[in-house]
Amino acid sequence: MLIHLVADYGLGDLAFAEVAQRLATRIPGAAVVGVPVPAFDTVSAGFCVAQLALNDGPPARIVFHNVAPRSDDEDARPDNEGERLSVAQVGEVLVVGPNAGHVLSFLRDGAPTLHEVDVPAGGSQFRSRDLFPDAIADLVAGRDVRGAAIPLDRVPPPPSEQVVYVDGYGNVKTSWTAAPADEGTTVAVTIGRTTLPAVVSDGTFAVPQGTLSFAPGSSGWPTADGGRRRFFELLLRGGSAAERFGGTRAGERVEIGEAQGGAGQAVGDGAPPPAAGPRAS
Repeated sequence: MLIHLVADYGLGDLAFAEVAQRLATRIPGAAVVGVPVPAFDTVSAGFCVAQLALNDGPPARIVFHNVAPRSDDEDARPDNEGERLSVAQVGEVLVVGPNAGHVLSFLRDGAPTLHEVDVPAGGSQFRSRDLFPDAIADLVAGRDVRGAAIPLDRVPPPPSEQVVYVDGYGNVKTSWTAAPADEGTTVAVTIGRTTLPAVVSDGTFAVPQGTLSFAPGSSGWPTADGGRRRFFELLLRGGSAAERFGGTRAGERVEIGEAQGGAGQAVGDGAPPPAAGPRAS
């Protein structure tokens, strides 16, 4: 059985190995694939969860997410209590993990069946290793550990016009799903305090080297009406769009306006430094 483990332990952290080992003990033969996201980043986690749960794959698989910033209650947390473990049934795919922030937001459109899982909310600082694998094994075995139903209004909608994920190449995936202007138009994209020009295109590589494009990327999933939702992303040919925007991360707003300069030239705070060259003596 394929188990995707979406978590904020840190790239290559020992925690991934410990949780994978515990899952393999409880579910013999399980192939666990780790998917790291930034610390406490429920938006990136939610985007990854939907990308893995809603697209083609082995029919019987699990997307196990553990990004639980324990921000649902600002008071002291007795016995390391955190957000309650939940299970979403998405076709034949089980999505299991704490119902925290936006982790389940991108699944809302499909109106999945959501339930709490009868497992203690506390008892360990490392719940994803010490408590959750047993509950996942019970679910796989068909044992009745589902608790109360979770109304969809307890899951926030997906963020609008924001960064939702930054991949290893520095491509900035956004929650924009429609082009803000005609293909070939240069627009001004603002993230944080940085504004840069980007060319609206129908393919991320349909711009010259060194140019920023805003185009539907490789991420998205089928919709209930038979269509496909595709997410626009910012890609810098030959570089990192995320670095050009000063190290953006999920949750930052992505504003699109009319460009004041030509394609490939920065506007405002995002202007790159001039290239070094010979000086006159």
